[in-house]
Amino acid sequence: MKFLKFLLVGIFFGIVLVKSEAVSWYRIYEMFRFQSFHMYGIIGTAIASGILFLQISKKGYIKNIKSANIFVPKKENGLIRYIIGGIIFGLGWALIGACPGPMYILLGTGTYSMIIVILAAILGTFIYGILKNKLPH
Repeated sequence: MKFLKFLLVGIFFGIVLVKSEAVSWYRIYEMFRFQSFHMYGIIGTAIASGILFLQISKKGYIKNIKSANIFVPKKENGLIRYIIGGIIFGLGWALIGACPGPMYILLGTGTYSMIIVILAAILGTFIYGILKNKLPH
């Protein structure tokens, strides 16, 4: 019962993504071919919302679940690793036609081939966990 609100927010988020066609393979294909602004608009809105809420939380107006201030720790510079990681993420997104969040939504809409993608993502995460200490961070 404690986590019901998270389940309800997740269901609402899934409905919004389906209705806005953010999980549509065709929309993602259009984006990577620079043929449509649709997905760039959705991503841009998400970035703008994230920046806005982060700035509001830094001022102390938004608190976490335990009523404490939200703190985002500083990260070390790592431009190259972010570029390489972004390229790998983008290539996977382009090949599969879905980023990690909508994979589960697509499974829920009846795209059962996403089971293979989800299992591959879990396997990749497991392999990363094994190799993490050997990789440059």
